[in-house]
Amino acid sequence: MSSRKTVAVVGLGYVGLPLAVSLSNRRKVIGFDVDHARINDLRKGIDHTGEISSQKLGASTLQVTDELADIKEASIYIVAVPTPVDAQNKPDLTALEKASKTVSSVLCKGDIVVFESTVYPGVTENICGKILEENSGLKCGQDFHLGYSPERINPGDKVHTVESITKIVSAQNPHTAEELKDLYGSMNGGNIFIAASIQVAEAAKVIENAQRDINIAFMNEISQIFTKLNLSTFDVLEAASTKWNFLPFTPGLVGGHCIGVDPFYLAECARQINHYPQIILAGRSTNDSMPHHFADQLYQTMTSRFAQPGKLLVLGLTFKENVPDLRNTKVADLIMSLKNKGYQMDVVDPRADPKEAMDFYNIALIKEKDLKNRAYQGIVLAVSHEEFKEFKPTFLKTILDKDGMVFDLKGFWRHTKISEEIPYWTL
Repeated sequence: MSSRKTVAVVGLGYVGLPLAVSLSNRRKVIGFDVDHARINDLRKGIDHTGEISSQKLGASTLQVTDELADIKEASIYIVAVPTPVDAQNKPDLTALEKASKTVSSVLCKGDIVVFESTVYPGVTENICGKILEENSGLKCGQDFHLGYSPERINPGDKVHTVESITKIVSAQNPHTAEELKDLYGSMNGGNIFIAASIQVAEAAKVIENAQRDINIAFMNEISQIFTKLNLSTFDVLEAASTKWNFLPFTPGLVGGHCIGVDPFYLAECARQINHYPQIILAGRSTNDSMPHHFADQLYQTMTSRFAQPGKLLVLGLTFKENVPDLRNTKVADLIMSLKNKGYQMDVVDPRADPKEAMDFYNIALIKEKDLKNRAYQGIVLAVSHEEFKEFKPTFLKTILDKDGMVFDLKGFWRHTKISEEIPYWTL
């Protein structure tokens, strides 16, 4: 059974590292990543994603490497690499294809290759399987077998961890599915669902985030309606949520590497079978428009207070609260939209890496201590990091112009003294 087999996890990011660490408590696991700096950091006990603490990493038996030869002893390969979209919002399978070629060079008869990356139905078998087969000289489904177990990592979530969630597994045949059930079940108490097929598992994953995207899009659209009606969206949601089956979604910026990306994978799959996915793409369009909507709302509100656009302070840059991840953050789009309206910006984010902010978006982050003696027409709370709970009205007043105000996109300070003592706008 799989308990006697060495496991190699290919890709040690937000998904691969927590999985590798957890599995290493049960069997021998080797983590592989092509990023040399990442491997060096992990060897020092540093996980810049914040998913695994230094203590947990140090206590783990996980071996990490950037040398391909080190994973040759594995019999089960788990591929967990990013699957983003390109500039045209088309699936970009480059990393997945490269990882498949990497694994193919060490693949042996009897091995199992499991993919965790989000894809549309058919990619595991029709694309990855063919790459493995062509480059290894082995026969897929005969000499080696494929599996798919979609990742369900929620960055920053310390409750729904890889050890506590239901894990879907699927494979080319029942025997391989049972091996994967044994493998993944060893870390989560056997909380495993075996999907009917690999394509079913692929489809299940891609609709999970598409569903969330559509629900958030509905909230974003009603927020635009209620703003025009001079109603607080958060007040409306608070009232509506008293019904037992009302879904607890809220409006906001939808970025990141999952919800803001995965629906495009489902849309591409639909196009390939000559179906135009209206609801999926409408949801994406609505959510992608929100940075510009918020910028318009701020501009309209500020023109009654200031003759010309001045300087704004933006709090938060990451794609969601309490994580350092800057990938596909829509706050960058908000900043660009505000700049196009003539505003200058200072940006503070205690979680984000300043170098990444500059490299990815050409945005220079400043520290909270640098805010003294500065004056802003507006303060924009874009990401509700825990650190921003420490901000007091007295402090914010010292860095606001006389007619300045706070724009709280998240409703984060809605029931605090900040909303009572400072000119305040929220949805």
